[in-house]
Amino acid sequence: MPKVSPKQQRLAAVPLFRAFSDRELALLTRLADEVHVTEGELLIREGGVGHEFFVIASGHARVRRHGKEIATLDPGSYFGELALLGEPVRDAEVVAATDMDLVVIGAREFFTLLTDAPDLTRAVLRGMARRLQEADLARF
Repeated sequence: MPKVSPKQQRLAAVPLFRAFSDRELALLTRLADEVHVTEGELLIREGGVGHEFFVIASGHARVRRHGKEIATLDPGSYFGELALLGEPVRDAEVVAATDMDLVVIGAREFFTLLTDAPDLTRAVLRGMARRLQEADLARF
């Protein structure tokens, strides 16, 4: 049985990655970075260009659009995929509400994972569909 690294164990505990096969988890471990940020740190600037996908391993973040708080993100939440899949300009600001541990995946690595880890592709598509439905409901 192959030895599982501490990083791989931490990534396997993140809800978005729990269904990953051992092969997908090993690929994720090679491609993803783990980053610790402190409360108040700006993670994404509204209007900035996006090059990363973020998954919250621990902690909480606030999402603001045009200065108005529109959401709070909890462990297991992810953000940044829209700038990688569509228009690269970030449509909101994300700030660490607490100290946080993040899984950060660059654009090239993100597309490798979408190709080689179908569970991630399905999860991202489900999340995008949910956000679209929520945005539609908020308009009416």
